Amino acid sequence: MISDKVASWAHAEAFVPTDDALLRAADRADQLGADTVSAGTGALLATLAAATRATAVVEIGTGAGVAGLWLLRGMSADGVLTTIDTEAEHQRAAREAFTEAGVRPTRIRTITGRPLEVLPRLADAAYDLVVAADDPLDLTEHVEQALRILRPGGVLVVVHALAGDRVPDPARRDDVTTALREVARRLRDDERVVPALLPSGDGVLVAAKR
Repeated sequence: MISDKVASWAHAEAFVPTDDALLRAADRADQLGADTVSAGTGALLATLAAATRATAVVEIGTGAGVAGLWLLRGMSADGVLTTIDTEAEHQRAAREAFTEAGVRPTRIRTITGRPLEVLPRLADAAYDLVVAADDPLDLTEHVEQALRILRPGGVLVVVHALAGDRVPDPARRDDVTTALREVARRLRDDERVVPALLPSGDGVLVAAKR
């Protein structure tokens, strides 16, 4: 018997249904050309936020609010999402998505700017969860900053970690694919974390800080 991994992946992706707020946010992302996450990845983000009882989360790369909506659904009711992006238009779309979903403005802190300039200003060991969804070419630095600001037991999540299935293909050696492979290798060998690479969505690299 040959197992049908494609069917299993599709089943897992549809396991937790989306709603109108998420669908509208995804439509805005498409219109803006902003990166977003699949339903399977979003459900995983919500689960990790709930498992860590997250009250303080950092999102590197706002997109149009899709990942943020999933995160907020798993976070504590009084939790605050800090989301960083260079594109003010993307953040406006995200704020619209949060408002439509009934999220209180006090639960959102949007910071417009380069993550490598913003992250060093965030406090050490003060966050429960960090989601890296920005430029893969800056990912090594983002990961180091994330590990600094995460508390022990906190979780780092890198989305799009398989880069459209290019990462497992040894023939693919473009800059983005190479950068993602290097970050995965470093986290796999880093004694500060317990890592796992999951096939959800476009690949999710997870690392829990010891």
